[in-house]
Amino acid sequence: MTDNFIEYLKNYIPLDKEDISKLYTFSEKKVYEKNEMIFCEGKISHDIYFVVKGCVRLFYNVHGKDRTAFFYTEGQFICAGESYTFQVPAKENFQAIEETTLMIFSRKNTDKLLEISPKFELIARIATENELISCQKIIASFVTQSAEERYKELLNNNGKLFQRVPQQYIASFLGVSPETLSRIKKRVLG
Repeated sequence: MTDNFIEYLKNYIPLDKEDISKLYTFSEKKVYEKNEMIFCEGKISHDIYFVVKGCVRLFYNVHGKDRTAFFYTEGQFICAGESYTFQVPAKENFQAIEETTLMIFSRKNTDKLLEISPKFELIARIATENELISCQKIIASFVTQSAEERYKELLNNNGKLFQRVPQQYIASFLGVSPETLSRIKKRVLG
């Protein structure tokens, strides 16, 4: 399974045996159970995560209700960016939606990898750019699309999420109630 980790990273940049050895040396593999919290708001982030297998939900607590902002699946990096960068308490929470295997890079080990080789700096840059683009797409969808249009786009671009993620989290991600999501599904799917 950790071989998947290397295969996903090879999508960013070619890696030789020495690079692979260093990645394993400076990371830790951890498995989270379904619904287990990975990281909670109020803490300072010292780690970057990489999803080898599973699904992780990013959510915020808003007036006592959690609001889903994003889902991370295989091949994606996860980081509470502002907290990690500026060492301030995080506003976000990360939760395993299903049994999830993550590779974890501590800040110290990340710094070592970045010093060792420009390849790792390139991976970090590409991962950051991908995260930024994903965030911009989500913001744009809320500004330019209706809930039904966002549902159709999610169905077309990442339909497998509907089999992996509970409906209430999908509804929250789309910015609607579970009841409204049911009505949208009826209209779209007939």
